[in-house]
Amino acid sequence: MNDTEFRNNKSSGNYRQISFYSPTIQPLLQSLLSTLADLDFEYEQERDKINKSSPDLNLRIRVLEKLRAQHHERRTPYIQQLAVLQERMIPHR
Repeated sequence: MNDTEFRNNKSSGNYRQISFYSPTIQPLLQSLLSTLADLDFEYEQERDKINKSSPDLNLRIRVLEKLRAQHHERRTPYIQQLAVLQERMIPHR
């Protein structure tokens, strides 16, 4: 069976998509999404702290740019893993 199954919605006569993820994919997907949410939350917290603490605008801009680059670097491997999972979940015809 594919990771995604279609079922008939009898009340409306339309087809709707119901997603089923394999037992190996679902925990990994949840873990990746949770990690990304944690990284994003940490980034937002740090960004707010920098915005509130530094009166020097130029310094604040440089620190925020560095923080953004670090955030992007930390997220990249997880985004790549999500792309691999997405390829595994899409049924190939």
